[in-house]
Amino acid sequence: MSAIFNLQSLLTVILLLICTCAYIRSMFPSLLDNNKVGFRGIFWKCARIGERKSPYVGFCCLVMAVNLLFWT
Repeated sequence: MSAIFNLQSLLTVILLLICTCAYIRSMFPSLLDNNKVGFRGIFWKCARIGERKSPYVGFCCLVMAVNLLFWT
């Protein structure tokens, strides 16, 4: 089944994208800062969400991990 049709998989993919982009921007800031518009701007926006909302993103990662471990 595709991640588009399964809500839990879609949320997992989005959460992993946000965490990955934030990590890449912390290690290589110039890689994402050059591309703020267009298709590649999505990755820059995900990195900004991961940086600014990090407690909420961390909480969502914890909830998703518990959900995957115990309810799936």
